Amino acid sequence: MLLNELKSLQFPFSSFVIDGRAGVKNLLQSMFSSLPIQHCQFHQEQVVRRYISKNPKLLASKELAKIVHKLTKLTRVEFENLLLDWHEKWDWFLKEKTLNPETGRKRYTHSRLRSAYFSLKRNLQYLFVYLEYPELKIPNTTNSIDGSFSHWKNKVKIHRGLRSDRRRKMIDVLLFNS
Repeated sequence: MLLNELKSLQFPFSSFVIDGRAGVKNLLQSMFSSLPIQHCQFHQEQVVRRYISKNPKLLASKELAKIVHKLTKLTRVEFENLLLDWHEKWDWFLKEKTLNPETGRKRYTHSRLRSAYFSLKRNLQYLFVYLEYPELKIPNTTNSIDGSFSHWKNKVKIHRGLRSDRRRKMIDVLLFNS
């Protein structure tokens, strides 16, 4: 794995910005427990949008979408307070259950809204790390690296017929020259 290679070469990491995959976060925490990890705010906003849609119908979802839209403009305390106020207001709504007549089992009526909220709550400690370490100049999103990746992917895609060893060599050259 590339990360192990970089660590063995004593590559000087100062922090990490991740797109939110739990496996990556866990791996980084186990390998670099002392380094800060920032969760990409844009990716978090996209996760919430996937759960509640771009134009939500429910009032609770609309209010949560407004809060998430302010994510990049607020401090951790401000965002946490808005999220806490929202949860206190809508807690009863999130706990609503519906009985499935076929199975006789109850499930949460607003499961997607619950998932959106709990995703925010679970990732909250990683969403504002960039503000805690101003000296490291950690970006709050992965946008700059995502742009590089798409550029590299396009270059590799042009050469579809490359053998895997040559494709790997091409990627190595692209990374080395960047």
